Amino acid sequence: MSSEPPPGSGQQPPEDDPFRKQPPSGDTGAGAGSPYDAPPGGQGGQPPPYGGPYGGDPYGGGGGFPADPLAGMPPLADSGRRTLARIIDMLMVAVVVWLLTWAFRVSELDMNADDVDYGKSFGQSLIAALLYIGYDTFMIAKSGQTLGKKWLGMRVANLDNGATPSTQTALVRSLVLWIPFAFCCACVWTAICGGWSFFDRPYKQGLHDKAAKTVVVSTR
Repeated sequence: MSSEPPPGSGQQPPEDDPFRKQPPSGDTGAGAGSPYDAPPGGQGGQPPPYGGPYGGDPYGGGGGFPADPLAGMPPLADSGRRTLARIIDMLMVAVVVWLLTWAFRVSELDMNADDVDYGKSFGQSLIAALLYIGYDTFMIAKSGQTLGKKWLGMRVANLDNGATPSTQTALVRSLVLWIPFAFCCACVWTAICGGWSFFDRPYKQGLHDKAAKTVVVSTR
């Protein structure tokens, strides 16, 4: 099976991406592959994580990548830590949103029940959407980590090859997460979209992960 992402998934990950999974090689010594390479049987003779319950030999028994995309990758990040990281990111960006909306006089705090200024409301939502999308897209495409994820020891990875997502993939993920948040559903959508990972099996994906074909893995 090819190690390249399927057509339409965005830019190809660079060959020197340290997080990209490499196909197993029979003629190289230990340590020649990706940080995600793992010998058959896992560390210490234990079964590799996420292997058995999802069908047969997680390493496929043949050349190339295994049938299970998670084989050879770090453990999936805990959904609770993902939620905390998202809250940290939201609070940091929210401070910038408040300062900009105050500076441009488009804050909803200026509204009252008798004179609702929908122009100001839309302006604040637009600034919030652009900042959240820009922040998320830039940070994920750069390293797979927002500041919240970095501090709590996790990163976003392509499901098919473990590489850092391309800018296009990161943008799709950010749009699904932040457009509804900024313009209509606010925290309700964030809870639904991100909270999906608490119940999703086997990849613990939020709705934005499903749209972008990504997962969140631990770096600790």
